[in-house]
Amino acid sequence: MPDLVNVTYAQTGESTNTNEMGMRAMQARAFEQRASQYLLIKAPPASGKSRALMFIGLDKLHNQGIDKVIVAVPERSIGGSFGYTELNKFGFFADWNINPHYNLCTSASNQSKVKIFKEFLDSDERILICTHATLRFAYQELEDSAFDNTLLAIDEFHHVSADGDNVLGDVLRALIENSTAHIVAMTGSYFRGDSVSILTPEDEMKFDKVSFNYYEQLNGYQYLKSLGIGYHFYKGHYLTAIEEVLDTDKKTIVHIPNVNSAESGKDDKYEQVAAILDIIGEHQFTDPETGVIHIKRKEDGKIIKVADLVWDEKDREKTQAFLRDIKHEDDIDIIIALGMAKEGFDWSFCEHALTIGYRNSLTEIVQIIGRCTRDSHNKTHAQFTNLIAEPDASSDQVNYAVNNMLKAITCSLLMEQVLAPNFKFKAKDPADKEPTPPGVISIGGLKEPSTKRTKQILETDLDDLKASILQDDNIVKASAAGHDPEVINKVLIPKLIEKKYPDLSKDEIEEIRQRVVVDSAISTSEIKEEGGKKFVRMADKFINIDELHIDLIDQVNPFQKAFEILSKAVNTDTLKLIQDSIESTRMQMSKEEAIALWPKVQEFVNANGGRHPDINSRNGRERELAQCIIYLRRLAQEQAAQAQKEAM
Repeated sequence: MPDLVNVTYAQTGESTNTNEMGMRAMQARAFEQRASQYLLIKAPPASGKSRALMFIGLDKLHNQGIDKVIVAVPERSIGGSFGYTELNKFGFFADWNINPHYNLCTSASNQSKVKIFKEFLDSDERILICTHATLRFAYQELEDSAFDNTLLAIDEFHHVSADGDNVLGDVLRALIENSTAHIVAMTGSYFRGDSVSILTPEDEMKFDKVSFNYYEQLNGYQYLKSLGIGYHFYKGHYLTAIEEVLDTDKKTIVHIPNVNSAESGKDDKYEQVAAILDIIGEHQFTDPETGVIHIKRKEDGKIIKVADLVWDEKDREKTQAFLRDIKHEDDIDIIIALGMAKEGFDWSFCEHALTIGYRNSLTEIVQIIGRCTRDSHNKTHAQFTNLIAEPDASSDQVNYAVNNMLKAITCSLLMEQVLAPNFKFKAKDPADKEPTPPGVISIGGLKEPSTKRTKQILETDLDDLKASILQDDNIVKASAAGHDPEVINKVLIPKLIEKKYPDLSKDEIEEIRQRVVVDSAISTSEIKEEGGKKFVRMADKFINIDELHIDLIDQVNPFQKAFEILSKAVNTDTLKLIQDSIESTRMQMSKEEAIALWPKVQEFVNANGGRHPDINSRNGRERELAQCIIYLRRLAQEQAAQAQKEAM
C-alpha cells in the first residue's frame, strides 16, 4: 500500500541553526516568554525542549528571583537529558550545572527519593531532576507553600489530565491555586489517547503558549528531506508479513504488540522477539558487555546488530546504557522494543519506525514517529510503518480490527495536517483591491475571529483541536462511511468544539469551526497553477482559489481522501465488511443532523423523479438520507402524541 502521507521539505537548516546565545529557533521563541509565570511549550520531538527549559530556568534563577528549579520527567531514562550542559561557551550567560546527588533519575544514592526531594527544598541547592512519580509522592508529604518561589517544569506534559483521578493533575491544579510557583509545561504531543482534557479550560487560559509546529521543525532541517507515513495490512499472524516491511538495511525501531493484544496471537513476548531474530538471520553471539545481539543476515551474511529492549533482566540495563552513548550509525542496526524507545528516546540515526498493531493513543503514535524524525547525516528520508491486521469475516474480532484500521487512518490524517505547511486564511473583502500576500488565502463568507479567546485558540490550539476531532468516534465513522459532509462540518464538529471549550459563545464556536474545516480541507489539498491562476482540489475537481467560499468548503469532507486510499488498498469483500462494521456501531442520528440533512432529502427526491431514499441502498449517502426521513417521521409522531396528551 502506498504511503498515506509523504511530505517533502526544503532543508533550510533554520530549525537547527543557533543564534548568538546558542539557541535554536524553537528555544529562542520560548525564551521570549521567559517572564511568564505559567508557560506551555508545544514543540515536536528533537526541537530542543530540554535545553529551552534550561535557558528559561537559569534566567528565572539569575534574573527573576526564583529560588529553585524542579524538573519532573515521566521516566528515569529521560532524566539524562537534563544533566550538566555547557551553555556559556555558546553565548549564554551561564551553564546548566546540577549537583549529581539531586538528579534523582541518575543518582546512585540509596536514600529515599522523597527524602532527598524534601532535603533539596531545605538546602541551598538550586536544581533538582526527578520523575513524575517522585514529584507526586513528595507532594503528598509537603504543604503547597513549600513550592513558593520555585519553578516546576513538567516534561511530557500530556501525562497530566484534568480527570479527578489523575494525581499529577491534582498537584498542578493545587500549586496554581495555592502557591506562587512558576510552571513550565513541555510536550511534543498535547493530546491524550483517552480524550480526557489535559487541563480544565479555566486553568489552560492561565498559560501563555509557545507553539513550534512539525512543519517548522522538519522544513528547517539540514539533512532530512522527506517523511513517509504508511500502513501495511496483513491476514493471520504479523510474523508472516513482517519480512515484507522490515528492511534490515535501514536503521529501524520495531515496536512489537503487547502479549494481551489480538495482534500478538497471545504469543509470549520473548517468543515474538526470537521469531523476529530468526527472520533477520542466524544468531552469532551476544556481546556480554553491551547485550547487543549479532545476527548473520540470510541473504549476504552481513552482521546485523540488534538491541533487545523487551528482555527485562539485567542485560537490558546494559543495553540501555549502551544505547544512551551511541556515537556512530554502525553501533546498532535494529532495536526491538515493547513499552520502551518512545518518548524521550534519542537515536538520531533511526530511519524507520515499524509498529505492529495499532497503539492506544495518537500521543503514542506521534511519539513513535518522532523517534525517526531527528535530523542526521545518514538519512534523507524517514519512514513510519504501521503493520495492522486486516478484518476477517470469519473472526469474532471484526469490529476490533475495523476500529484499529480507522484509528490508524485517523492518525495519518492528523499527521498529514500537522506536517503540512501552514496557510493563513482571511475573510474575502470585495472592496480590497490589493493582491493577496504569499501564503494567505482569502475565503468568501469566512468569519474573522472576533475575540481574544478565539484568536488564541486558533493561534495555538488548532492541531490539538484537530486531534480531538479525529479521536471522536462519531466523526471518524461518519467520515469513513461517506456520510454527508455538511452534517460532519456543521453539526458534529461544532458539538465537539462546544464540549472542548464550554465557555465559548455560539458565534465564537462558528468562527473556530470554519477555520478548522477550512484549514483541514485546504492545507493538505493539491494546489496547481495554470495561466497565472492558482487552483485547489476540492473533492474531485479543481476550484479557482479566488472563488473559494465557505459554503463550498462545507460541502467537502476534509477527511475523505485517506479513506478513499484505504478503499483502494483492500478488496471489495473486505471493504464491505469495514462499511458494515462502521454502520453497525455508528451512533444514532440526532435531531440536529436530521434538520441539517432535510434539504438534501428534498434535493434527492426532486432529482430522482419523486423517489424517496432507500434504507437498503448500497450507497451510504442514500441510506443516511433514508435514516433522516425515518427519524423525522418518528419525531413528528412523538410530538403529535405529546400534543394530544397535553390537550386531554
